[in-house]
Amino acid sequence: MNVLLAAPRGFCAGVDRAIEIVEMALEVYGPPIYVRHEIIHNEHVVGRLREVGAIFTDDLSEVPEGSNLVFSAHGVSPAVHAEATARQLNVVDATCPLVTKIHLEVQKYLKRGYGIFYIGHRGHVETEGTLGQAPGRLHLVTTVAEVADLPELEEEKLIYLTQTTLSIDETIDIVHALQQRFPRLEAPPKGDICYATQNRQDAVKQIARRADVILVVGSQTSSNSRSLRQVAQAHGARAYLIDGAENITDAMVAGASVVGVTAGASAPEDIVQGVIAALRRRGAETVEEFVLLEEDVVFQAPPGLVQLYRGKKAEIAAVPA
Repeated sequence: MNVLLAAPRGFCAGVDRAIEIVEMALEVYGPPIYVRHEIIHNEHVVGRLREVGAIFTDDLSEVPEGSNLVFSAHGVSPAVHAEATARQLNVVDATCPLVTKIHLEVQKYLKRGYGIFYIGHRGHVETEGTLGQAPGRLHLVTTVAEVADLPELEEEKLIYLTQTTLSIDETIDIVHALQQRFPRLEAPPKGDICYATQNRQDAVKQIARRADVILVVGSQTSSNSRSLRQVAQAHGARAYLIDGAENITDAMVAGASVVGVTAGASAPEDIVQGVIAALRRRGAETVEEFVLLEEDVVFQAPPGLVQLYRGKKAEIAAVPA
């Protein structure tokens, strides 16, 4: 058995930024730091941050007034912002800039008189945050089958926007169905599916040509990780979504000459390496990295938090040993 390791894989710029923000907030303000929703959808990351003082909650009524609060990478609605203000919470926003881009597009196109279809997973926290930008004015589409039941919209101009972490192939099918139903439908000037989602899916398509089995490292709650498994399977490989090495079974890799490994955008690299080590223990002879491209995207933490963090570090450094 040989292992084919996809690159890029794992953390994207938005995830790196979100984790950095929580870690900076803990350093600046001290624990506890409250985080609305899991900062990213990965139990390993959430568990590690919980150990050093992060408290995760979906209910702001559980956050004491005046506390320090971080919004997760998935984004929130204006109603959640308003609730945080009413509770006098000190908010640090870790929303991924690509999700913020979608929120701004919603406001832009509504002001221009567009009717908006939003392609996303029902109940996903990113979807809820985006729909909440204009309650009742966006029309959610989750499957091709739902397109036939959509209402006729009175707006002369129509456009679609999408959740950033959807499967590209799945989105294309829904877009085609929408275009057939609504010929006047426009596409956004630039696709909403994020660069990291696309890159990881493109890499998986390539390794699926050579691998019998693909293991996708990521949490079951991670939309982009689930999409990676779907893409791998659609391109001919047996595919499994696993949290880590402990989830690998003999049945998963039975008869496989080549096992592909990738990771969702919220999966830490040390967990990926744990999977590689487990495959070596199961007899993997070689590990080859397939590099589709190098990613160099970086999203900066909020300037105000960075300034406070640097000040805190300088203050600590100035204290005599």
